[in-house]
Amino acid sequence: MPRRYKYLARALRSKYWMPGCEWVDEVLKCLKRAGVREGDIVVVSEKAISVAEGNVVDESAVEPGFVAKLLARFWMRVVWGYLLGVACRLRRETLEFLRSYPLDYGARHKQVALSYAGPLHALCFGSEGGIDGSNLPYAYVCLPLRDPQERARELRRAIERALGIKVAVVISDSDRCYVWKSVCICPRPTSVKGIVSGLGIIAYLIGNLLGLRSAATPIAVSGGSFNLEELLSVTNVAERRRGHGAGRSVWEMARRFGTSLTGVTWEMLSSIPHYPVVLVRRRGK
Repeated sequence: MPRRYKYLARALRSKYWMPGCEWVDEVLKCLKRAGVREGDIVVVSEKAISVAEGNVVDESAVEPGFVAKLLARFWMRVVWGYLLGVACRLRRETLEFLRSYPLDYGARHKQVALSYAGPLHALCFGSEGGIDGSNLPYAYVCLPLRDPQERARELRRAIERALGIKVAVVISDSDRCYVWKSVCICPRPTSVKGIVSGLGIIAYLIGNLLGLRSAATPIAVSGGSFNLEELLSVTNVAERRRGHGAGRSVWEMARRFGTSLTGVTWEMLSSIPHYPVVLVRRRGK
């Protein structure tokens, strides 16, 4: 029986990380202010890192093909809006959005999903393959990190050099993975051993139709010693403390700022609190 820990978690506020931001330096500033200790767990948002590295796509410049247009018009509005969304118990406001899914913007988004993630991911109703437009301005979407494991190692080594302490670094995403007994499946890709990942809509439907326990997805880990159950506990604790910034989705974000789906600006996003780093500590340390 793996040992179960209880955790203390503190979300560390930082400026909004725009493309070109020196994100490692920003993490170090946050940790110094927070009084990080030997053995702590530093959980960083994958999206924040990816945006800082400029790993974004402007969907306004994307030309959708026939399949992408079909996905936007029929698959999203009808299949997700009236069938799969209801079966998966999506929130009423999510269903209402899906039933009026934007045809032009939505088709461009589906084309990006097809091009960068593939059909199994494009069939999902959101966060296809880790592609995400929430907390991003205009028609930008963020792509998943190309080498998250190297980013986790890079940050852990930077912390050791700058602060002289050893910590564990976890890069996480709010997208869900699903657990049944000792089996963990995930729609999007992850480099964490023990998770069957990259299954796209298959994992999402299995997880939601069967009502499996879910957790925020660990994308990469460097340092520390975790079994998978402990790691999922850490990502869940960190996600609850971090919150969702401007919103869980592009339509929630647009509603918050009182603008269109592509009307959010960098200035709007910079005006609200952001917590890309969460410091997690086992109780009693």
